[in-house]
Amino acid sequence: MSELTFSHIPVLLQETLDSLQIKPDGIYVDATAGGAGHSSKILEQLSEQGRLICMDQDPDAIQIIKERIGADPRVTVVHDNFAHIAEALSELGVDGVDGILADLGVSSHQLDTPERGFSFHTDAPLDMRMSQEGPTAADLCNNLPEAELRKILYTYGEEKNAPRIAAAIVKARKDAPLETTLQLAELVKEAVPAKGRRAKHPARKTFQALRIAVNGEMDVLNTALDSMFDVLKDGGILSIITFHSLEDRMVKQRFASYCQGCICPPEFPVCVCGRTPSAELPFKFKAASEAELEQNPRSRSAKLRCVKKLKDRYPE
Repeated sequence: MSELTFSHIPVLLQETLDSLQIKPDGIYVDATAGGAGHSSKILEQLSEQGRLICMDQDPDAIQIIKERIGADPRVTVVHDNFAHIAEALSELGVDGVDGILADLGVSSHQLDTPERGFSFHTDAPLDMRMSQEGPTAADLCNNLPEAELRKILYTYGEEKNAPRIAAAIVKARKDAPLETTLQLAELVKEAVPAKGRRAKHPARKTFQALRIAVNGEMDVLNTALDSMFDVLKDGGILSIITFHSLEDRMVKQRFASYCQGCICPPEFPVCVCGRTPSAELPFKFKAASEAELEQNPRSRSAKLRCVKKLKDRYPE
């Protein structure tokens, strides 16, 4: 894979850089560095004393990060899932960081490389593995019970036609295994009612659901949120870009829990729980501007949320 084949347009770039409030001599982590689009811009704001740690689970991404910015002495490249950020930083001897970015979107490279199997627009093996390891989307479609497939489509795709689609998958695989993206896309198109084919591609939610299941994305995010927050220094900032309602809801609710103070019943005259907020929200969320939407339509569903860790989290 050459450097030119890994195209990546960083989403909400300036908004993200602003949210991190970058200190030139700080330590920052791009926890899902992808094509190094955000990372390279963070690096531009760091002095010689600053440090940038780039993580990604995708071996293609790791290669391109190394090609683009890996030679810079301020950069450390880590091939791992961001759920393991605490362990990764411990191995590097880093006991706290000033800021973390996690862009939860599928990279342009993953979408535009047919053989990765993320897209329903081109025919390719039904893969969808970000790490390129473990069971594929085809494995799920061909081996899971119908009820489990239905649950995946309902839960991760919020697909109202989940029963129809799951039944169609199970019926089709009795004749021959599902092996390609267009096989699945056509099957979904035939399974949903005609009125469901008029707006966005009818397979969009099915592909999202299978991708989330294949990569364990919600479980990973659930673990990663607390791990990322815990490794922030006092005053450190965690910025996360989400692309669908499930992950955005989880991020929003977790950030709110960090910011929650006293949980005593309102009838108590004084606080007895002693709970104080661990963080504050610099802003509610930010979305792509009209100008960005014109340049990069994939940013249409992106939301940037940010939380700042408060000092003196554990007062005596």
